Order: sequence, then structure tokens, then C-alpha cells
Amino acid sequence: MSENRSIDDIKAEKMERLRESADGGTAATPSEPIHIESAEDLSAAVDEYGVVLVDFYADWCGPCKMLEPTVEELAAETEAAVAKVDVDRNQQLAGQYGVQGVPMLLVFADGEPVEKLVGVQSKDDLAGLIGAYS
Repeated sequence: MSENRSIDDIKAEKMERLRESADGGTAATPSEPIHIESAEDLSAAVDEYGVVLVDFYADWCGPCKMLEPTVEELAAETEAAVAKVDVDRNQQLAGQYGVQGVPMLLVFADGEPVEKLVGVQSKDDLAGLIGAYS
């Protein structure tokens, strides 16, 4: 039955988990990527967590598919929250952050964008970048 859940149901569930994990400061980070569906979702995630790695991707993008396992591992292994933004479904949000090619990774620290990377990146490089802001 879970395969039949609507995007709105999934979104509401994830936002509720974000709210429940709040501890007055930086919340415990989720162990899997947060799927962002709107500017409000991204804003909430950036406000909720100290460091957020945002993966702007497209389903048709080969390099994005290559990067996906790395992004999932970083979500499970680092202190950063990891978010994924489908640029085809969120064109306005992608434009707001200057996405001109995918994959594009954006690191937020304390609510502000601090690093922007385009293309496939190694897990070690991304973990080091996250560590620099954690």
C-alpha cells in the first residue's frame, strides 16, 4: 500500500519528521536524503539543520545517477542533512540557485549557501567539505 502514497502524503510525513526532530537548535540529521518539492521545503531543511548538502539532479542525467549512491552514503554517514532537488520538477527553485548544469551540489552552513560544486564529486571530497562546516 505504501507504493500508492501521494507526493503530498510523503511530503507531509517528511515535514512532520523534521518538526518532531527539532531540539531548539540543530536537529539530529536524517540518515537518508530528504526529497525537496518546493522552496518552502528547502528553506525548512536549511533552517532545521546546521549543514545541508543539496543535490540538484535530473532523472535523465547519467552523472547524477553515478553520484546518487555517494549522496545516499553521505546522508547515512555524516552529520550533514542531505537534500535532493529534481530540477525538472522544481525549475523555479533551480533557477533561484543558479543551476545551469546537473549534478550541482550546494552546501548550506548556518542557513547560508557557502559552497557550490558542479559535476560528479568523490565521496571523500564531499565528506571533507561537509566536515569543514560541521
